[in-house]
Amino acid sequence: MADVDLQPEELLTHLDDVLAGLRPDTHPSTVTAQCLYAVYDPASSRCTLAGAGSPSPAVITPDGMVTVIDLPESPPLGHADLPFEATEIDLPEGSLLLVYTDTDIDTGTGTSAHEPGGEELFSALARPQSCLDATCRSALDALLHSPHNEVAVLAVRTHALDTRNVATWDLPADPAAVSHARTHIADKLTAWGLTDAAPTTELIVSELVTNAIRHAQPPIQLRLIHHAGSLVCEVADGSSTSPHLRRARTFDENGRGLFIVAQLAERWGTRHNHHGKTIWAEHTPGPDRPTTTA
Repeated sequence: MADVDLQPEELLTHLDDVLAGLRPDTHPSTVTAQCLYAVYDPASSRCTLAGAGSPSPAVITPDGMVTVIDLPESPPLGHADLPFEATEIDLPEGSLLLVYTDTDIDTGTGTSAHEPGGEELFSALARPQSCLDATCRSALDALLHSPHNEVAVLAVRTHALDTRNVATWDLPADPAAVSHARTHIADKLTAWGLTDAAPTTELIVSELVTNAIRHAQPPIQLRLIHHAGSLVCEVADGSSTSPHLRRARTFDENGRGLFIVAQLAERWGTRHNHHGKTIWAEHTPGPDRPTTTA
């Protein structure tokens, strides 16, 4: 389900529907689960989270400051009767996100730094640790002092993309913008030493930008990411309408854009947000060359 690129609150809603289908008619409250779902964008360093009965995760910033993410209260999956809510935060390079849970899911309560047992966790995280494993062990020791049967801890360190490998352009809703987009892409790929990737990348971008101008609405933004030998082309617009891949008939004048993108890209998809959507396509231009940045 995560591969569908849903917003965290929408994914939790779907999971809650799945549990509702598994729930026995005679015991409607026996199928429950805690869940925390987070999506991190390494280009913008923004993290979007939504929880269902899970404790609020903690964040350790690179300067050692410990904070607790203020997630909206929500019952566990299987008990939800209200829409889930998401929270967005900035997690700069080198931040540590600590997610933890327990077996007390009947009431949807968990331990945070503001609840019994949370002060021990807060103090443990404030002490510098040599590695993620040591952080997890320290957190476990703190959490097991509170009345838990079991505790699970996951520590994640964020890695932001090098800004020199990310390029962003705002485009007008004008057909002439397609030509400007191709020029932007060609210039940036030349700067990155990836001139051979220009024809394929320009064609992908042309189709995505054309679709955004014809079928979506402003604002339109183009983003190109070069990471780990791959190129990711993203076109964001202000429309929530999802594109559909179809096979155009012989004499159709339209309808081939996404088909072309699907043939050229190794992966592609649509990612929705509160302000519209982003269509992305990823392809590998071949053996990576030394990168020169402009």
